[in-house]
Amino acid sequence: MRAQVGEHIVMRGKTVETPDRHGVILEVRGEEGAAPYFVRFDDGHEALVFPGGDSIIQHHTPDH
Repeated sequence: MRAQVGEHIVMRGKTVETPDRHGVILEVRGEEGAAPYFVRFDDGHEALVFPGGDSIIQHHTPDH
C-alpha cells in the first residue's frame, strides 16, 4: 500500500455493526509512500495508523 499526503483513506469496520472510518492522510512516515500514516479522521480524531489489507487509499487523479 502506498499513499501521499492529502489522499483519503477508508478503514473498513471490523464487524457488521462497526462503521467504516474515513480520514485524510496528514503525514506519510514510511519510505516511498508506505505506512505508517498519520491520519485525521472525519470525527476529528488523529492517529498513527498501520492500515490492514481491508483499507483503501483513494488516490489523487490528475485533472484533465
